[in-house]
Amino acid sequence: MKKEVSSITTSIGCTLDQFIKARGDELPCAPEELSQLLNDITLAGKLVGSEVNKAGLVDITGAQGTYNIHGEAQQKLDVMAHTCFMRALEKGGVVCAITSEEEEDVVKLENNQGKYIVALDPLDGSSNIDVNVSIGTIFSIYHRISPIGEPVQPEDVLQRGSEQMAAGYLLYGTSTMLVYTTGHGVHGFTYAPSLGEFLLSHPNIKTPPAGKIYAINDGYFARFPDSIKSYIQYCRDNSYKARYIGSLVADFHRNLLKGGIYMYPPTESTPHGKLRLMFECNALAFIVEQAGGTATDGQQRIRTIEPTEIHQRVPLYIGSAKMVERLTAFYNK
Repeated sequence: MKKEVSSITTSIGCTLDQFIKARGDELPCAPEELSQLLNDITLAGKLVGSEVNKAGLVDITGAQGTYNIHGEAQQKLDVMAHTCFMRALEKGGVVCAITSEEEEDVVKLENNQGKYIVALDPLDGSSNIDVNVSIGTIFSIYHRISPIGEPVQPEDVLQRGSEQMAAGYLLYGTSTMLVYTTGHGVHGFTYAPSLGEFLLSHPNIKTPPAGKIYAINDGYFARFPDSIKSYIQYCRDNSYKARYIGSLVADFHRNLLKGGIYMYPPTESTPHGKLRLMFECNALAFIVEQAGGTATDGQQRIRTIEPTEIHQRVPLYIGSAKMVERLTAFYNK
């Protein structure tokens, strides 16, 4: 009988809510508040994942015909995902403001009692949806600095990555996964559609200290700084595998599990890099550091960079610690 019960428990798994409540002593906020935040995020993620799975069956792929603050063509799914997350976080009642890659300014919710700020890339890699490539959502959660009850202030939004309370991403691939950290390890949950629950599938993820995978858009090789060219040549000389999906979440997730380095250096056309500090880099840097890896812009740790605007861009080198250390040595030369 005991073996039968154990088998049933294993097959059902530990739900996200159960996991949060069991680790309540480690959390930087009340377990019920984190549960509410992650439930709001995963609710929107379930909706987005469901829509992504309809690609090719209904008219949800392709360009929307509008452009975001960065001058990039918005995909139909970009707009849909942005709307889903905005509505879910607003109705959850614990968030007072949201910054999104798809919005020029801070979205101040009519909830000055909210304690938290969320920075969001609603749909990373959405241009790949037309060819059925894994895409994702990236998020960061911060405690507000200004007194509760008062209007949101700039200092609430422009916080360093070191001040993140939690961060994570949703990956929409062969399965939908949530990977997050609150500063006490990195944990992955896989969505079980038949149960409507995220179940613990990857507890206490640790990234290998070194790897043999490097991810970079090699088509821009001629435009890269000499230091990056030298490091890429080092990777080639040592028979490293070049793997580049073109969806940041997908490339990062693979390297997190298998070991590797992801690079997005500056070029002449993008001298400050292309990735956004607040929406992409800080969250992934928090995760990789908790898993034993490293994230830098080539000169300083990503999470120590002082943000000056919500859409600030930075170069990003992130992944296995020894690989990032080796790249930094080339960079400093």
